[in-house]
Amino acid sequence: MNETRRDRDAEGRAQNARPRDGLGRPLPYGTPGVARQPEGIVRTPRETLAEAQRLLDEGMPFHAHEVFEDAWKSGPQDERELWRGLAQLAVGLTHAARGNITGGPRLLRRGAGALAPFAEAAPHGVDVAGLSAWAQELAGRVESGPTVDAAAEAPRLRG
Repeated sequence: MNETRRDRDAEGRAQNARPRDGLGRPLPYGTPGVARQPEGIVRTPRETLAEAQRLLDEGMPFHAHEVFEDAWKSGPQDERELWRGLAQLAVGLTHAARGNITGGPRLLRRGAGALAPFAEAAPHGVDVAGLSAWAQELAGRVESGPTVDAAAEAPRLRG
Protein backbone atom coordinates (compact mmCIF):
# COMPACT_ATOMS: atom_id res chain seq x y z
CA MET A 1 0.00 0.00 0.00
CA ASN A 2 1.34 3.41 -0.94
CA GLU A 3 0.89 5.35 2.31
CA THR A 4 1.02 8.74 0.59
CA ARG A 5 -2.17 8.11 -1.42
CA ARG A 6 -5.72 7.54 -0.24
CA ASP A 7 -7.02 4.01 -0.09
CA ARG A 8 -9.63 3.30 -2.77
CA ASP A 9 -12.20 0.58 -3.18
CA ALA A 10 -12.64 -1.38 -6.44
CA GLU A 11 -14.82 1.42 -7.87
CA GLY A 12 -12.25 4.10 -7.03
CA ARG A 13 -14.16 5.60 -4.07
CA ALA A 14 -12.04 6.84 -1.18
CA GLN A 15 -11.87 4.35 1.64
CA ASN A 16 -9.61 4.36 4.67
CA ALA A 17 -8.18 0.87 5.07
CA ARG A 18 -5.87 1.82 7.94
CA PRO A 19 -6.49 -0.11 11.13
CA ARG A 20 -8.19 1.83 13.93
CA ASP A 21 -8.19 1.65 17.69
CA GLY A 22 -11.29 1.29 19.86
CA LEU A 23 -12.00 5.04 19.65
CA GLY A 24 -11.73 5.06 15.86
CA ARG A 25 -8.29 6.70 15.70
CA PRO A 26 -6.21 5.58 12.70
CA LEU A 27 -3.22 3.41 13.50
CA PRO A 28 -0.14 2.85 11.34
CA TYR A 29 -0.53 0.34 8.52
CA GLY A 30 0.32 -3.17 9.68
CA THR A 31 -0.68 -2.48 13.29
CA PRO A 32 -3.40 -4.74 14.66
CA GLY A 33 -6.53 -2.72 15.25
CA VAL A 34 -10.11 -3.20 16.31
CA ALA A 35 -12.39 -4.75 13.70
CA ARG A 36 -14.42 -2.10 11.90
CA GLN A 37 -18.18 -2.17 11.81
CA PRO A 38 -19.46 -3.34 8.45
CA GLU A 39 -21.21 -0.49 6.64
CA GLY A 40 -24.68 -0.50 5.13
CA ILE A 41 -26.19 -3.11 7.44
CA VAL A 42 -29.98 -2.81 7.67
CA ARG A 43 -31.10 -3.75 11.18
CA THR A 44 -34.37 -3.53 13.01
CA PRO A 45 -34.51 -0.73 15.60
CA ARG A 46 -34.21 -3.37 18.35
CA GLU A 47 -31.09 -4.84 16.70
CA THR A 48 -29.61 -1.39 16.17
CA LEU A 49 -30.07 -0.43 19.81
CA ALA A 50 -28.74 -3.77 21.08
CA GLU A 51 -25.62 -3.65 18.89
CA ALA A 52 -24.94 0.00 19.68
CA GLN A 53 -25.39 -0.63 23.43
CA ARG A 54 -22.95 -3.54 23.26
CA LEU A 55 -20.36 -1.36 21.55
CA LEU A 56 -20.89 1.52 23.98
CA ASP A 57 -20.53 -0.83 26.94
CA GLU A 58 -17.25 -2.11 25.45
CA GLY A 59 -15.89 1.44 25.23
CA MET A 60 -16.25 1.71 21.45
CA PRO A 61 -18.56 4.69 20.86
CA PHE A 62 -17.02 5.37 17.42
CA HIS A 63 -18.22 1.96 16.31
CA ALA A 64 -21.65 2.53 17.90
CA HIS A 65 -21.86 5.75 15.89
CA GLU A 66 -21.43 3.69 12.70
CA VAL A 67 -24.32 1.42 13.73
CA PHE A 68 -26.53 4.46 14.31
CA GLU A 69 -25.42 5.92 11.01
CA ASP A 70 -26.69 2.81 9.20
CA ALA A 71 -30.08 3.24 10.90
CA TRP A 72 -30.09 6.94 10.05
CA LYS A 73 -29.48 6.18 6.38
CA SER A 74 -31.81 3.19 6.03
CA GLY A 75 -34.63 3.95 8.46
CA PRO A 76 -37.91 5.71 7.86
CA GLN A 77 -37.77 9.44 7.17
CA ASP A 78 -39.66 10.34 10.34
CA GLU A 79 -36.95 8.66 12.48
CA ARG A 80 -33.86 10.02 10.74
CA GLU A 81 -33.30 12.74 13.35
CA LEU A 82 -33.61 10.18 16.16
CA TRP A 83 -30.83 8.03 14.73
CA ARG A 84 -28.76 11.05 13.74
CA GLY A 85 -29.04 12.40 17.30
CA LEU A 86 -27.96 9.05 18.75
CA ALA A 87 -25.02 8.97 16.32
CA GLN A 88 -24.02 12.46 17.46
CA LEU A 89 -24.12 11.38 21.11
CA ALA A 90 -21.87 8.42 20.31
CA VAL A 91 -19.39 10.53 18.38
CA GLY A 92 -19.52 13.17 21.12
CA LEU A 93 -18.52 10.49 23.63
CA THR A 94 -15.78 9.42 21.20
CA HIS A 95 -14.35 12.94 21.11
CA ALA A 96 -14.69 13.32 24.88
CA ALA A 97 -12.75 10.07 25.40
CA ARG A 98 -10.08 11.32 22.99
CA GLY A 99 -9.69 14.47 25.12
CA ASN A 100 -11.38 16.90 22.70
CA ILE A 101 -12.82 19.42 25.17
CA THR A 102 -14.43 21.51 22.42
CA GLY A 103 -15.82 19.00 19.92
CA GLY A 104 -16.97 16.45 22.49
CA PRO A 105 -19.32 18.78 24.37
CA ARG A 106 -20.53 20.40 21.14
CA LEU A 107 -21.56 17.04 19.64
CA LEU A 108 -23.09 15.83 22.90
CA ARG A 109 -25.29 18.93 23.06
CA ARG A 110 -26.12 18.77 19.34
CA GLY A 111 -27.20 15.14 19.75
CA ALA A 112 -29.34 15.98 22.77
CA GLY A 113 -30.98 18.75 20.74
CA ALA A 114 -31.72 16.39 17.86
CA LEU A 115 -33.39 13.97 20.29
CA ALA A 116 -35.55 16.60 21.99
CA PRO A 117 -38.54 16.29 19.60
CA PHE A 118 -38.75 12.58 20.47
CA ALA A 119 -38.92 13.04 24.25
CA GLU A 120 -42.63 12.35 24.65
CA ALA A 121 -42.86 9.50 22.17
CA ALA A 122 -39.71 7.65 23.31
CA PRO A 123 -39.59 5.62 20.07
CA HIS A 124 -38.35 2.03 20.39
CA GLY A 125 -37.99 2.53 24.14
CA VAL A 126 -35.14 5.03 23.74
CA ASP A 127 -34.72 6.93 27.00
CA VAL A 128 -34.62 10.35 25.34
CA ALA A 129 -34.91 12.31 28.59
CA GLY A 130 -32.23 10.24 30.30
CA LEU A 131 -29.88 10.47 27.32
CA SER A 132 -30.36 14.22 27.07
CA ALA A 133 -29.59 14.67 30.76
CA TRP A 134 -26.55 12.38 30.45
CA ALA A 135 -25.25 14.33 27.42
CA GLN A 136 -25.66 17.74 29.09
CA GLU A 137 -23.98 16.59 32.31
CA LEU A 138 -21.08 14.91 30.48
CA ALA A 139 -20.61 17.92 28.19
CA GLY A 140 -20.22 20.16 31.25
CA ARG A 141 -17.65 17.86 32.82
CA VAL A 142 -15.63 17.44 29.63
CA GLU A 143 -15.38 21.21 29.13
CA SER A 144 -13.43 21.43 32.37
CA GLY A 145 -10.74 19.25 30.86
CA PRO A 146 -10.77 15.70 32.13
CA THR A 147 -10.59 12.98 29.51
CA VAL A 148 -13.29 10.43 30.18
CA ASP A 149 -13.29 6.65 29.95
CA ALA A 150 -15.73 5.74 27.17
CA ALA A 151 -16.83 2.44 28.72
CA ALA A 152 -17.31 3.93 32.18
CA GLU A 153 -19.39 6.78 30.71
CA ALA A 154 -21.49 4.61 28.37
CA PRO A 155 -25.13 5.71 28.56
CA ARG A 156 -28.13 3.42 28.79
CA LEU A 157 -30.00 3.77 25.51
CA ARG A 158 -33.27 2.34 26.73
CA GLY A 159 -35.07 3.10 29.95
